[in-house]
Amino acid sequence: MEEKKKRRKALKAAFPLTIPVLTGYLFLGIGFGVLMSTIGYGLGWTVLMSALIFAGSIQYIAIALLTAAFNPFYALLLTLLVNARHLFYGIAMLERYKGAGKLKPYLIFGLTDETFSLLSTTEPPEGVERKWFQFFVTLLDHSYWVAGSAIGAIIGALIEFNTKGLDFVLTALFVVILVGQWRSTKNHIPALIGLAATAICLIFFGQTNFMIPAMILILAALTVLRKRIEGRENV
Repeated sequence: MEEKKKRRKALKAAFPLTIPVLTGYLFLGIGFGVLMSTIGYGLGWTVLMSALIFAGSIQYIAIALLTAAFNPFYALLLTLLVNARHLFYGIAMLERYKGAGKLKPYLIFGLTDETFSLLSTTEPPEGVERKWFQFFVTLLDHSYWVAGSAIGAIIGALIEFNTKGLDFVLTALFVVILVGQWRSTKNHIPALIGLAATAICLIFFGQTNFMIPAMILILAALTVLRKRIEGRENV
């Protein structure tokens, strides 16, 4: 009974934090579901992909891969390149996931961009167990994406309409989360490092190749400036 109370308390604390993700994932998931239906994949395949892959960018890319010639090596390489940033997310969350126990495998699986953004900057409220707070943030985000995909698959099977621009929802979601974090914290060094490193790598490496160099540069800068950043947070 006590354990159930802890879980309910963690769920209540996690839900308000995930509302911006709810909005973005529902609409972006709907877009994915609609696009899947246009290439002949129904509700079952769409939900299965969203539940087991749970990676918005590569799922959108997979739509093109499913309609192209079968090339597993290319698909593997493309997936690694697109999701390489998750290596850095995992390193950054090592300390925060300590003590997660049996929940850790799922927390690792569900660490998307938005979930990382929430869990890396937010502490659970007083009296809320960390591991269950992290679990429910991850689970809620996951369920939003699956639900959106299912809705999109159903809509796509019933209605035909122009889907151009649906993928912009993810960009808008990033902006909302960034603004919220900027307003809730006094230390803006990490955000400024991320923006500057991304801009520099975009200029030097181009739009298609900037992601991995940007992640490496951000990780290096945060490592070098770690003590200064932690000092600012403690002020």
